[in-house]
Amino acid sequence: MRVKVFVAAMFEIGQNTGDRAGEFQHWYERYWRNATPVRVPGALAPVYCNSDGVCGAVLGMGKVNSSASMQAILLHPGFDFSQAYYLITGVAGTPPSRGTIGDVFWGSWLVDYDLGHRWAPEENTPGAPTFMPRKGYEEYRRFRLNPALQAWAMQLSAKTPLLDSDSARAYRLRYPEPRARQAPSVGLGTHMTGDTFFHGPGLSKQAQYIARLYGADDYVITEMEAAAITLVIQRTHGTDRIMSLRGAVNFDQGNPRETTLQHLDPAPGETAGGFAETVENIARVGERVVDHIVSQWTEWAGGVPPR
Repeated sequence: MRVKVFVAAMFEIGQNTGDRAGEFQHWYERYWRNATPVRVPGALAPVYCNSDGVCGAVLGMGKVNSSASMQAILLHPGFDFSQAYYLITGVAGTPPSRGTIGDVFWGSWLVDYDLGHRWAPEENTPGAPTFMPRKGYEEYRRFRLNPALQAWAMQLSAKTPLLDSDSARAYRLRYPEPRARQAPSVGLGTHMTGDTFFHGPGLSKQAQYIARLYGADDYVITEMEAAAITLVIQRTHGTDRIMSLRGAVNFDQGNPRETTLQHLDPAPGETAGGFAETVENIARVGERVVDHIVSQWTEWAGGVPPR
């Protein structure tokens, strides 16, 4: 199978169709309803492909899980990835100063949140950063994705109608930040990859500090896989054809009237809402780019065309 676009999701809640949708179900229903699953040794879940060369799979959550699956799939002799584009997708969190529930963000940079040195704030000068980059990780602690491909993605998808929910609208009003109170939209910015599910204004500020320390643009999404998956793809096919697309289902910190622990472990009825709408928003945005690449393959096969 010559792969034109590979869609990578991280988890599915139940079945691939017919029940509550996770990250993979809308993609499956759009592209692979009649596809035969291909079992790949070393991958978490089967790969599905259609006759147009659109393939996809659930890779698993976290850096180790997802990157192990991606490597197994890339090395499987049944697939030809020599001209493939990659769309890494899933749900994520966003700082309330940069995004809101239901937003969908394309990744401009992918930054690894974990690589480096950290220490407790009480062991430091008050207010000073408690993170320092570790030497030797320069080549894989950050990735700048192809700006030309990002420009295409934004051009094709920026005006995608996005879903919203009453519960998400109500939840946004708990936050004073103007950006947090806006309706969902399509945006662009740095995706922060970390196995640590960090929460709270302090760690959010640290994530923004790391993004700027590494020369990236604003941190807008926290997720757990993209930088690791990108490293695997880089070592076999480079990064020019990689896209990262994430939808915000939570804020990375609580509102001013709750503690970080209360936000991390909310009481019943205190969650953000909007999950179902966000996973559909991700697919709505992403499929515009996937369909364009496939339908215009003669222009895209050799690389990202000029706009």
